[in-house]
Amino acid sequence: MERDDVIIGLEIHLQLNTESKLFCTCSTDYQKEPNTNICEVCTSQPGAKPMAINEKAIEFTVKLAKALNAQVLTEKEIFVQRKHYFYPDLPSNYQRTSMPIAVKGNLNGIRIREIHLEEDPGRYDIRTGLVEYNRCGNPLIEIVTEPDFKSSEETKKFLDKLAILLDYLEITRREEGSMRVDANISLRGSNRVEIKNINSFRGVITALNYEITRQSTLLKQNMKVERETRHFDESQGITIGSRKKETVDDYRYIPDPDLVPIYVTKEYVDSIQLPELPEQKIQRLVETYKIKRHDAEILAQDKNISDVFEKLVKENINSELAVKWLNRDLRKQLNYRSMNFSDSKLKYSDIKQIIVLLSEKKIHEKIAEQMLIELLDKGKTAIKEKLEDEEKISAIIDEVLLNNKKVVEDYKQGNEKAFHFLFGQVMKLTKKLAEPKIVEKLLKDKLDK
Repeated sequence: MERDDVIIGLEIHLQLNTESKLFCTCSTDYQKEPNTNICEVCTSQPGAKPMAINEKAIEFTVKLAKALNAQVLTEKEIFVQRKHYFYPDLPSNYQRTSMPIAVKGNLNGIRIREIHLEEDPGRYDIRTGLVEYNRCGNPLIEIVTEPDFKSSEETKKFLDKLAILLDYLEITRREEGSMRVDANISLRGSNRVEIKNINSFRGVITALNYEITRQSTLLKQNMKVERETRHFDESQGITIGSRKKETVDDYRYIPDPDLVPIYVTKEYVDSIQLPELPEQKIQRLVETYKIKRHDAEILAQDKNISDVFEKLVKENINSELAVKWLNRDLRKQLNYRSMNFSDSKLKYSDIKQIIVLLSEKKIHEKIAEQMLIELLDKGKTAIKEKLEDEEKISAIIDEVLLNNKKVVEDYKQGNEKAFHFLFGQVMKLTKKLAEPKIVEKLLKDKLDK
């Protein structure tokens, strides 16, 4: 819910999908054995000098800037600076971060102030005190928004849009925590608080709502909101004070003397080609396949699902059936598991098989749903053609009526719920393979005799 007194801005950190780190050739795979993907450069050993900046990271930064309608700063020296702060996950005691590479972007009506390129610190477990440096030096893009958000819900909508855009660009990693958010939040007229360690979209809503309530409570009690940095504890859903908020001067930014400036030419920016982006895909789906815009918008939320749709239609699957099943049945099961299509390991052949059986009326929707559930949970399914043999269904109905005489009597007394119970028992015995319309007709005929 929006509030006029709430002011929220974001600093979003995106892990880039490059093979090597920003200033050395170490692998960016930080899921390996702790402290194995490291060298003297990314752990800042005495005398170690950074290598030239990773060119692929610059390419990805420019690509994102163009997708966000931001102005790339060309024909000027962009210095890589040392941002000084002291924390166990930062062995050099400074973080290399570029001056803005792009400015003045926009997404979903939210203004983008600037886009930076920087190196990731390591990981520090505040509970155990353990430090792990595999991630140290991995390339990050930092997006800084203007303080345009008025609620946690608005913030999440923006992040959802950004996540969809990133899927189309294919420039970021997909692991959990690959998009991290720091939120700056204040109530109008009060001090600004920075919340760090928000590693999930659900966490954004929880952290911001908690902080809005905390600050509101302080102000109602005539207490001061301190300018500070707070840590988000996702397990408890609360923010915890960690240190007083630094100013820009506290970081003591200086150009890194070991690195030459980044220089981006206009020709280079023009040479970076963007793939089809979500809005372009939506328009094309509507125009090419004559589907409703609302359906196209849902399809385009997951690039992989929209690609499946196009492949199905090109193989002569009815577009209306494909849209309905992908947007409703498939998304329902994925959402239930908090899963996106790429994580599900579903194969195109599996989906095509289900939809072909549906289109040929060899299975009904309940069987299709059961097959999908088995594929998602077990990785395989047996083809289950629907049961339409009235003689077999009739025999099963007779068995159900014989075993539920009291319920039959309740139905004859006018209890409609009794019919639904008996119907459910028949479907259960047929493992949901019976055609529901046939079951309904035969059951009603037998009960009404």
